[in-house]
Amino acid sequence: MTKYVYDFHEGNATMRALLGGKGSNLAEMTGLGLPVPSGFTISTQACMEYLANGEQLTEEMIQQIETYLARLEAETGKSFSKGDNLLLVSVRSGAAQSMPGMMDTILNLGLNDVNVERFATLTGNPQFAYDCYRRLLHMFGNVVYEINGSHFERFLTNYKETHQRENDQALTVDDLKVIVAAYKGIYKKIGQKEFPQDPKTQLFEAIRAVFSSWNNERAFVYRNLNDMSHQGGTAVNVQEMVFGNSGQNSGTGVAFTRNPSTGENKIFGEYLLNAQGEDVVAGIRTPLPVSTLSEVMPDVYAEFIRVANLLEDHYRDMQDIEFTIENGKLFMLQTRSGKRTAKAAFKIAVDLVNEGKATKDEALMQINPKSVDQLLHPTFNPVALKIADLITDIGLPASPGAATGNIYFDANAAKAAVQAGEKVILVRQETSPEDITGMSISEAVVTSRGGMTSHAAVVARGMGVCCVVGCEQINIDEDNRRVSYPGGQLEEGTIISVDGTNGAIYLGDVEKMPTEADESFQTIMAWARERSHLKVRMNAETVEDIKTGLAFEADGIGLVRTEHMFFKEERLREMRRFILSNRAQEQNRALSAILNYQIDDFVNIFSLTQDKPVVIRLLDPPLHEFMPHTKQEITHVAEQLGTTYAELQQRVIDLTEVNPMLGHRGVRLAVTYPNLYLMQAEAIIRAAVQVNTATFQVKPEIMIPLVGMKEELALLRQQIEKHIEELLKELGVTVEYTIGTMIELPRACLIADQLVDYADFFSFGTNDLTQMTFGFSRDDAGKYINQYISEAILPIDPFQTLDVEGVGELVKIATEKARQKQADFKLGVCGELGGDPNSIEFFHQIGLNYVSCSPYRIPIAQIAAAQSAIKYATM
Repeated sequence: MTKYVYDFHEGNATMRALLGGKGSNLAEMTGLGLPVPSGFTISTQACMEYLANGEQLTEEMIQQIETYLARLEAETGKSFSKGDNLLLVSVRSGAAQSMPGMMDTILNLGLNDVNVERFATLTGNPQFAYDCYRRLLHMFGNVVYEINGSHFERFLTNYKETHQRENDQALTVDDLKVIVAAYKGIYKKIGQKEFPQDPKTQLFEAIRAVFSSWNNERAFVYRNLNDMSHQGGTAVNVQEMVFGNSGQNSGTGVAFTRNPSTGENKIFGEYLLNAQGEDVVAGIRTPLPVSTLSEVMPDVYAEFIRVANLLEDHYRDMQDIEFTIENGKLFMLQTRSGKRTAKAAFKIAVDLVNEGKATKDEALMQINPKSVDQLLHPTFNPVALKIADLITDIGLPASPGAATGNIYFDANAAKAAVQAGEKVILVRQETSPEDITGMSISEAVVTSRGGMTSHAAVVARGMGVCCVVGCEQINIDEDNRRVSYPGGQLEEGTIISVDGTNGAIYLGDVEKMPTEADESFQTIMAWARERSHLKVRMNAETVEDIKTGLAFEADGIGLVRTEHMFFKEERLREMRRFILSNRAQEQNRALSAILNYQIDDFVNIFSLTQDKPVVIRLLDPPLHEFMPHTKQEITHVAEQLGTTYAELQQRVIDLTEVNPMLGHRGVRLAVTYPNLYLMQAEAIIRAAVQVNTATFQVKPEIMIPLVGMKEELALLRQQIEKHIEELLKELGVTVEYTIGTMIELPRACLIADQLVDYADFFSFGTNDLTQMTFGFSRDDAGKYINQYISEAILPIDPFQTLDVEGVGELVKIATEKARQKQADFKLGVCGELGGDPNSIEFFHQIGLNYVSCSPYRIPIAQIAAAQSAIKYATM
């Protein structure tokens, strides 16, 4: 019999995949003897079987849940419907990887028309009892029956305004009874359903709804954004309720053991008195700093600090903690490794090592490689800020960065604006999980409500989106789509600038400047380079890009794309002269001019890289990229080349291809025009001779692209080697060089053992290899690739993350064939997948020597390479 349900006493932190992050941590905290309300977890395996079974619980699952419910009643001495003590439970999701706010939660489950009166009597607080009941009706209706929450919120808001109730706490028991009745009316009118009065029916419907929420749109979008698998499922945690809304001696809060924005080693968090946990996360009320709890409840605060420190020491990482205080007693509802900004992540990791709480390997494994992008975000120029029009400067800086865009008030409007080419700032009173799509495409998020642990703050930090919350100086009118502030009014589409580091908002586009990495960043990067086996090179050919890559301590250049050097007007003219002319004299004249350009190019590159390895890919342009197309262009080029319009037009027609990406390019171009590659090889060698000194010697790596047959490679290698050796003999010098090939075709992978005989190295061009393997045009795949992902036809975009089953298998085959022939044969990757952490893990596993990526992705790749080395060293 499969075990689907686990009591908190039965689990531990190592069971994360089965019990989810929340369930495994609740079990771990229970094992540590911390004050955790009793409960049980229904496994992620049950979720996946439920979804595969047409969203039906099996009899076996139902029986186990009922067994564990009986155990919970026995342990707590409470019951849904018997005895003097009433059992109420929370039903919460909990995936293996944290997905804050993306799936569903229901609180106060077990209340009904009878139990609410029992609860009022038991607690002696009818207002509290009916407040819990109206919350259950709202959550249950929204989560289980999919009644839009705005129906409940609108009624509550209107009622408070009509009856002059300042906030939820001001509602009397009579008010709450009216609201409860109205909510049940919404069930009938909108949901066409009755609220179920049987607590067990409530429980099983809630469990089904939470399992089903694994596939809701916001959860699906979140997993795609964070490269998370859609196969894991969510666990369901059923836990005895403790009540933070039972009076002024109760409360609820969220806290981090360190500041998640800056990394400062200081408890950081917020709480609300007389509230339930969803109030803090939803941002409906602006909470108080957790430090002030020391004044209100000093004993509770001291106990909380003790527990928080214990948890950080135990998990060896900064913790995100949810807690409730019920009548002066502290309860722990959750702990998890806290989401943090990139700046905070680097500081926390280094500090934990320096404090002796973590090893260097553990610190490196805490870093999300993709979060490095946040550190490269710009900041506002201080000079520009002095003259900028300030809208407000008292917002809470929830997620750092500097962003500018047009304001929009909902996710759909934001999406439409982005599709129209605009940059967007999403402006909301408070965000909810339904806003995830809009948040992910926005430059920044601004809310008028909520604190540093609100939904907007937590999710924006996790995504690396600039965010300012709690801007109480501004009034966001979502219905009429405008913002009012002390200095005026903003309509939808107005451009604003948001400072997520300082909590300020400005009118218009404020000038930005790049950031500089701090000491913690440099320390982590040094540790990463020490730990990794894979070298990380850069794809670069311009001086600016090369300097950027060298600043990140790239191990050289893995790809110089020489075709990118020919789009300036004078160079394009000579390249066109070479391609379009039928006369050998004209072609030789063009090659002579191009040779001088190329020598200058390579001298600039080698002067910067010195003795670091540099792979130079010989020309690989589809010929159409160099062709004039319009009548005006053909006329202009004909004049430049001294020919007639008719002659040139006919030459263009002769060279036109139906499918240029599969046409006359790469090695095929060199077979047709051998002098082209010989000229480039000569330029490389002449540049090396100019740059070489007694201190360092350039050792260029010359790469022939698009080889699919050993005969192609054999021919060109022979021609290039002969030309270089004659040149070196003429110059009376020696230059070390190697000749390799770019593996971009499936056939090349399958005959890699033959190609090894004519190559000194391989570099996998994953962009073209993916294109050729799938038969997808990489220029057109965007028209359907997202549909494939949303329909679960593809798990990921194979142009962004390696398709291990297909493309990866070809890379593995080629690697094994090459290494069988020559054990130390050098292998690298130079497609953009060389900067993708998931792809890097695979490349490490199969034993490649290096990856190469764009300069700003080098730190990402270096950390990912180190993490792969750490992960597989322990397996």
